[in-house]
Amino acid sequence: MNERTAVPSGDAALDAKGYLDTGAGLVADDAVPRTDDPTGPGGREAPRPTRLYKRRWMIVLLFSSYSLCNSFQWIQYGIINNIFMKFYGVDAFTIDWMSMIYMLTYIPFIFPVTWLLDKKGLRVIALVATALNCAGTWIKVASVKPHLFPVTFLGQFCCSCAQVFILGMPSRIASVWFGSEEVSTACSIGVFGNQLGIAIGFLVPPILVPNVDDMEELAHHISIMFYITAGVATFLFILVVIVFQERPKLPPTLAQATARSIPAEDYSYTASILRLLRNRPFILLIITYGLNVGCFYAVGTLLNRMIIEHYPGEEVNAGRIGLTIVIAGMVGSLICGIWLDKTKTYKQTTLAVYFMSLVGMIVYASTLNLGHLWVVFITAGSLGFFMTGYLPLGFEFAVELTYPECEGTSSGLLNCSAQVFGIIFTICQGKIIDGFGTLPGNIFLCVFLLIGAILTGFIKSDLRRQNANRVAKAALLF
Repeated sequence: MNERTAVPSGDAALDAKGYLDTGAGLVADDAVPRTDDPTGPGGREAPRPTRLYKRRWMIVLLFSSYSLCNSFQWIQYGIINNIFMKFYGVDAFTIDWMSMIYMLTYIPFIFPVTWLLDKKGLRVIALVATALNCAGTWIKVASVKPHLFPVTFLGQFCCSCAQVFILGMPSRIASVWFGSEEVSTACSIGVFGNQLGIAIGFLVPPILVPNVDDMEELAHHISIMFYITAGVATFLFILVVIVFQERPKLPPTLAQATARSIPAEDYSYTASILRLLRNRPFILLIITYGLNVGCFYAVGTLLNRMIIEHYPGEEVNAGRIGLTIVIAGMVGSLICGIWLDKTKTYKQTTLAVYFMSLVGMIVYASTLNLGHLWVVFITAGSLGFFMTGYLPLGFEFAVELTYPECEGTSSGLLNCSAQVFGIIFTICQGKIIDGFGTLPGNIFLCVFLLIGAILTGFIKSDLRRQNANRVAKAALLF
């Protein structure tokens, strides 16, 4: 067997009989070199072996599941804003903070968390995330009394801390576990869990917690919701302890193999941050991603208030409209992820989706007050398809622009921008809605989406990860 046949390429995959497809024929897994000797015949550097493991799908699905459990809690208060206001005796702005605390917590903690990711790896991050989420859910179980709002806020704070360990991980998991032809799809699946959790958060609380006047009955309904969440969070924490693995034994791509070969002593987290902040295309992406996702956070947080203003008593339908936004976005995410894997047209796809997010926001804003809920369902779904479909595009474009920097760091900076803009947009839009109505509030968001779409056009498409894979594969042929 010649040398080139014995070494798998970045797209190598194990077939049903345990063979590796190297692109030059099938090779038995045990025939693939496992030595750390960097030199091959003739003294030249030997190509690094790669392999795809079936376990990768279990890892990304488990991540999606605990991301789902956490993101469900982001919106569970806001979507029944008026009911929690009545139960705890607080105002609307206070309940808005139950969503905004997720955004605020992320900003100071993202840098320590990405540093911890670099030093300790994915498994430690997953364990801390699920432990914090589990603790937060049980604190909420103990808070179901009208005078215990500070306790339920503490529980939400714990869950918001867990989110810091979750939100930027999809691109990292995709790069560490998946091949170059499926990495964008894997990232979309990771984001899919977060979106599905938000969708359930829109749908389930209005069903489990009806707007009743009897406080004891209301407390009973709220406690059922909290107990269900705590049970799911506990189960997922146990699963992560048993199942979640740091990384595969062999890297999935040549680019990942190259990244692994960088000695730990040669890596500086501070230097990595500084390099990212000097990367002009990435800085533009940070701003544009923050504008788009910040608008989504504001719409999600204030959705109940906007719907109730035009359609009084429609709490359940407000939740269903939120569900429609996110389900459409999940479809958009998967389609965009598959499209990126097939075409690698990162900038073109990102710009097109961004522009359609702006169009969707304009249509949603102009039809909200027509008095027809079915119209709102359609326009909100169209908005969600593009606005939340943009999430994995931003993650994957960032990894391309910043390779070989840590994916968790680049994703963390994107999400930090989103949280900052999310807080600003939620507060400002909430005040505009209170003073002038929902249409001016939504026009406010349209202006910033227009700015983001224009800035996206100036991002230089420097696909460093794709170039690294091409160079590594070319080296195997010569």
